[in-house]
Amino acid sequence: MPDFKIISDSCCDFTVNQMQELDVVRVPLSIIMNDTATPDYATDEERHELYDAIRGGAMPTTSAINPEGWSEYMKPILDEGKDILCLCFSSGLSTTYQSAVIAAQELREQYPDRKINVVDTLCAALGQGLLVWYACSHRDAGESLEEVTAWVEENKLRICHWVTVNDLFHLKRGGRVSATTAIVGTMLSIKPIIHVNDEGKLISVAKARGRKAATEFIAAKTAEAIDKDNVFVAHGDCPEEAEALAAILKEKYGFKNVHIGYVGAVIGAHTGPGVLVTFFLGKKR
Repeated sequence: MPDFKIISDSCCDFTVNQMQELDVVRVPLSIIMNDTATPDYATDEERHELYDAIRGGAMPTTSAINPEGWSEYMKPILDEGKDILCLCFSSGLSTTYQSAVIAAQELREQYPDRKINVVDTLCAALGQGLLVWYACSHRDAGESLEEVTAWVEENKLRICHWVTVNDLFHLKRGGRVSATTAIVGTMLSIKPIIHVNDEGKLISVAKARGRKAATEFIAAKTAEAIDKDNVFVAHGDCPEEAEALAAILKEKYGFKNVHIGYVGAVIGAHTGPGVLVTFFLGKKR
């Protein structure tokens, strides 16, 4: 048994069952809809319902984890006599990481014999999930807390995220594109290509004319993956398109395994339905 526990916030987008299988503690952010805050959705069924609500006109917002929220999940681990590796949602997109740092500083005073390593993954969604998965693989191979932490720090900027969205008006609502861009882009069927940069921020890097071209673009970028056995495709409640993208990766680019999952509620609340993303380990972002 390892003498440390991996903990990650819900923005890694694994379901609660997947987190349990990986033996990772899940700390949820909050989803706010109709003035009611609930813990981030833990199943794909709940995520499907969220996207249906957005299609129906709902405008959910999200709330980061505060230091007290992190402490609530960290304390039981420390009480067991175990150390912690905490892998957090990108600081370029949320204050969740900063809150974990504050919580860890306070708990180190209460538990001076325990180690709490907090990592800003600079990743999001299943990109963060992929980094968590690699960390678990190294843990299960018998590596120590410090060895796993070092691997994560050395490789986190090699986790690549390639994104296309289907509806520019959701990006407009979040302030990422102007109203004019949303209107003209929709009329011309322009699909932005977005990735996560080295600062952990979402930036637009290209445009494609139509959904098919956008899908082919991110597939071509994904072909640069170093580890073709562990590539994730995530979708905003458009599973057929995710399956089609996975087929391209397998048939055209020789990928052996492509793991498909949902873009979770935290990111999905801002991108809306139809977002399509690939995540993989590359040479660099």
